[in-house]
Amino acid sequence: QVQLVESGGGLVQAGGSLRLSCAASGSTFSLIRIGWYRQAPGKQQELVARIYSTGNTFYADSVKGRFTISRDNAGNTVYLQMNSLKPEDTAVYFCNARVNSMGVPSDYAGQGTQVTVSS
Repeated sequence: QVQLVESGGGLVQAGGSLRLSCAASGSTFSLIRIGWYRQAPGKQQELVARIYSTGNTFYADSVKGRFTISRDNAGNTVYLQMNSLKPEDTAVYFCNARVNSMGVPSDYAGQGTQVTVSS
């Protein structure tokens, strides 16, 4: 079992910055990857960024060059630094973790944090 708690959302003007945090607890020794997704009203859920246990990262084209995903040394807290925010970045941001549970990959998600970018 893995528990995820997101924080850092809020209201910001276009062009501003926010940093989201995702704190993982529980069976974090078996983490494969942690990613940030977002869900805007009326839109499909979108994978924003992901970081693997290897340190490799992935970014959606829509955020490349603006967002940076990173983790602390223990690998249990993952950050999403969001710069040059746009109104279209407005969404609920969710943290998702995939772990190796006795050879079976299992996904866990947090409850989300709201990010609102005003124009």
